[in-house]
Amino acid sequence: MKMLKLFFVITGMVVASFTFNSCLDDDNSYSLSNMWVSIATARPVSDSSFYLTLDDSTTLWPGAPLYIPYQPVKPQRVQINYTKLGDNFDGYDHVIKLNAIDTILTKAISGNLGAKNDSVYGTDPVEITAIWVGDGFLNIEFKAYFSVNGVKHFVNLLPATADSENPYKLEFRHNAMGDQSSYLRYGFVAFDLSSLPGTEGKDVTLLIKADTFEGVKEFEKKYNSGKNAEQAEKLSSENFEKIM
Repeated sequence: MKMLKLFFVITGMVVASFTFNSCLDDDNSYSLSNMWVSIATARPVSDSSFYLTLDDSTTLWPGAPLYIPYQPVKPQRVQINYTKLGDNFDGYDHVIKLNAIDTILTKAISGNLGAKNDSVYGTDPVEITAIWVGDGFLNIEFKAYFSVNGVKHFVNLLPATADSENPYKLEFRHNAMGDQSSYLRYGFVAFDLSSLPGTEGKDVTLLIKADTFEGVKEFEKKYNSGKNAEQAEKLSSENFEKIM
């Protein structure tokens, strides 16, 4: 069996993602010296516990350490460093030792404000370095110009039209908030797609428009709302009660 390792480089305040395959023998795959670094979704189960889902819907139960000083109040994209301890743990694909967890900027889809879109959401260009749908989120890695002054930029995803003629046509917006252009830095943001109409188990095409350094570009990505909803429903609070 071949295991997939995902490695990500944190640059400043944001995550720049790079992926590659690495082969491990089954006999060594659960050694405490083996670690995986992945982007995942932390999903709350109770006031004091959560589980994790990867982009391929693999589910992880953080069984160790016993106390983790992190608790999402809603599904939250995160970067995790973990070690696999075992398989098929009370409905979860793997039980893991969570070595580290870092929050990724996670946002809902914003409202289309019509004529106010430009002034509120901005028109500052970016370079889209990676864009994909995973675990019910649209994940966007980008580069933008920042200054050394630490000004926070404003990024949003909104419907392309106010009348919702095509709810799967979206715009990625970047507002530099008047920040002076000094140097390129990576940015990373995940947008929750659950507010979009359900796709009734079918694949639909998301069309995402973005202002880039090379002009307006459109990106097409496949989206199926049913896959992630079914997985989340499967892992209910009953599993948590059984584990405890």
